[in-house]
Amino acid sequence: MVQGPVRIEMPDGTVVESDRFMVAICACRRSKDYPLCDTSHRRRCRVNGTGTSADDSAQRTA
Repeated sequence: MVQGPVRIEMPDGTVVESDRFMVAICACRRSKDYPLCDTSHRRRCRVNGTGTSADDSAQRTA
């Protein structure tokens, strides 16, 4: 999170601006609004150390 407003210049020269008071920068590159975060990373299932998704493990124990 960074305090806004922000102006981000992309490698291809395009400029992304936000006048919001707080801005989340995307680090996973899944955002449709990249380089700004749209929480797309939350919709992806995580895989735990056993090779099953965290959602699968929760369903089995419930």
